[in-house]
Amino acid sequence: MGTPAFHIRPGNPDFLDLPWELELNDWDHERLVTMPTGIHRHPVAFVAYTEGIYVIKELSHRKAIGEYQVLRSLEERTARTARPAGLVERKWIDPHDEGAAAVITRYVDHAFPYRRLVSGAGFGARRKHMADALAGLFVELHVAGCFWGDCSLSNVLYRFDAGQIEAIMIDAETSELHQTLSEGQRQQDIDIMTENVAGEMSDVAAETGEDIESADIELGFEIANRYDQLWNELTEELVITRNDVYRIRERIARINELGFSVEDMDITPHEDGSHVRMITNLGGRTYNSDTLQERTGIEASENQACLLLSDLNYHLAKQGDITATGKTVGTFKWLTNYYEPLLARIASEWPGEDPIQGYCDYLNHRIQMATRKRTDVDSFEAYEDWARSGFPGFDPEKS
Repeated sequence: MGTPAFHIRPGNPDFLDLPWELELNDWDHERLVTMPTGIHRHPVAFVAYTEGIYVIKELSHRKAIGEYQVLRSLEERTARTARPAGLVERKWIDPHDEGAAAVITRYVDHAFPYRRLVSGAGFGARRKHMADALAGLFVELHVAGCFWGDCSLSNVLYRFDAGQIEAIMIDAETSELHQTLSEGQRQQDIDIMTENVAGEMSDVAAETGEDIESADIELGFEIANRYDQLWNELTEELVITRNDVYRIRERIARINELGFSVEDMDITPHEDGSHVRMITNLGGRTYNSDTLQERTGIEASENQACLLLSDLNYHLAKQGDITATGKTVGTFKWLTNYYEPLLARIASEWPGEDPIQGYCDYLNHRIQMATRKRTDVDSFEAYEDWARSGFPGFDPEKS
């Protein structure tokens, strides 16, 4: 037995007080906590510190090094992966043995495993949301040059994102990073996903007492179809005349609408001499969340950010704040007079876990009230009605 080697990133505890001389399954420590989790192939533990809750996963030395490096690299390319906090090496253990090393990541707040959404042999009204979430994550990782290698429902955590669901990659031990992925690599990744999802949905049907014939085997293929549609729309080559430059703005606006940013564009002459060819180089799927944070300082997931920006822009338009200075002042007024007071009430009164999601639920209720009344509704009047109604959330059948 020896002393572990610690590689800890700034802003995290040192983890020195944990019993690293023991295997993870033998730990009995005051920092251990129980958190919602799915099925794991490797020993996993959750520990609580002042800085937050962390996940510790034991792996062989090679797999641990690989996962830690992939997660660190992906941190610069996407917001939808587990955030690595550190790597611990037990050099007295055979490097091929599980437990030779451990990857430490931050726990994903407000997240849950897919089985929380299971209804019967499938996902019921949330099926579309699940397919969209996993397809969107898959595309985002492939845009970043990440070959996942083992995509499945279990290797992802989920959290509510306004009226949708957000998927977060938490398992990268089989992943590889490349400058770009070939079509063959992307297709191989998709094939692995469809096979894994089919097996998981068969397990769900068996565990819920349903006939195997009722298992939602088609879900993986539905995810693949949605992936293809999104990938094609994002990577489509645009050929236009020199007089149709407005279509470039339209193209960028559509990409932003899908949540992706544009890092730059390659515009080259077409072979016929009268057209130009445009290829967009995509950034991360953080357009709305980046815009919201830049304008307000609020950190939110992508669909939450889209809804909050709509609320902010509604208030700016209502007050006539259209100049640059007016928008700055109007944003401050929105934060201090509406968002922050209502968020504080939600944090103390709403029964959910994520106050920003609660604010999105409230906004959805206000929109529905205005639609029914066919007139504008006061923000605080809408909040009182939402509270009296039992704080209803988004209807999955309609969102």
